Amino acid sequence: MRYAVLNPSERAPFQVWRGVLAGASASLVGIGLARFAYTPLLPAIIGAHWFPASTAAYLGAANLGGYLAGALAAGLFARHARAATVLRAMMVIATIAFIACAFPVSFLWFFVWRFLSGISGGALMVLAAPTIIAHVAPSRRGFASGAIFTGIGLGIAASGTIVPLLLRQGLTQTWLGLAVVSLLLTIVAWNGWPSQDAPAPAAQQASVKAPPPPALRALFVEYALNAVGLVPHMIFLVDFVARGLGKGVDAGAEFWVLYGLGAIAGPLLAGHLADRAGFGPALRVAYLLQLIAVALPAVSSSSSLLMVSSVLVGAFTPGIVPLVLGRVNELLAHHPAAQKGAWRTATTGFAVLQALAAYGLSFLFSSSGGDYRLLFVIGAAALAVALAVDLFAALRSK
Repeated sequence: MRYAVLNPSERAPFQVWRGVLAGASASLVGIGLARFAYTPLLPAIIGAHWFPASTAAYLGAANLGGYLAGALAAGLFARHARAATVLRAMMVIATIAFIACAFPVSFLWFFVWRFLSGISGGALMVLAAPTIIAHVAPSRRGFASGAIFTGIGLGIAASGTIVPLLLRQGLTQTWLGLAVVSLLLTIVAWNGWPSQDAPAPAAQQASVKAPPPPALRALFVEYALNAVGLVPHMIFLVDFVARGLGKGVDAGAEFWVLYGLGAIAGPLLAGHLADRAGFGPALRVAYLLQLIAVALPAVSSSSSLLMVSSVLVGAFTPGIVPLVLGRVNELLAHHPAAQKGAWRTATTGFAVLQALAAYGLSFLFSSSGGDYRLLFVIGAAALAVALAVDLFAALRSK
């Protein structure tokens, strides 16, 4: 009875947790499985002669291209339907895409469905967390958002454990098994979304055209370059271990599990670092650690160093997001209404460079005769430039 007079976000903690569970399920399906499950599947797809190595890599990039399209189109989708409806539809599309990919009808067929799964992932990433967080009490939003984005790491870890087990039954059965997991998570999330979209605050409804400070423009560049640095591990890590080093699919999947474990812990550890050191210094540490981690496979085949590389890059795949978001808000602390637009710009730049890097590195991989180390060198170079840009911007601001 007492709850009847409270705000809906405070009235029913169970509803909040259902929402958080729905958001985590969406992250798990749209990013953790729809994108990252392809990485441990890549060597098996090539080995089963579904597609040659040069073509299969492009199919991984198709998902990233779809992710960009989905991120850009998410606002349009939400303007024509309730967020809950869009989110349910995107999870259903991701599930159907898994089923469709169980049948390699043609390259075009597979490409289209990988692209559609990317669209669903982009839209889910943009819409899921804000839809839930808007209905969560302010005192609980930090924990809730962290729980939602751990879905990415859980999906990565799950793809590295479930996929090898399913592959023992066959490649078609693996795709259908992922479809079953996606369907179950879609059912779990179905009634967890808010029944009404939260109204945007007046400050956010206003269109603010504040010119971005130089440090913010530098941050946009850094974040986009960071996307390039992540692509070699995201697409080629398992294939590098399995075929490049000759260790086999199961060994490649084990490294992918380490990547996923890093991704689970990454956002929480990155946030703790930012709380202790500040967002600016935390970002520089992140760039430096990623630079080292991405360069390791280019200079060494040591299993121990590759394990360190997998965990660190996995940690910062989702972990860089709260650092950049916090830095955006920090730089625009006196222009809070401009923060949302700046974050959209940063996210779009990240998605664009990520997609371009995926296609570009796939082309280089094909044209170089399968030179994996070249890919990691390029990724490390992008992160070195990101660190240099950040240091230069920091010196200019003094």
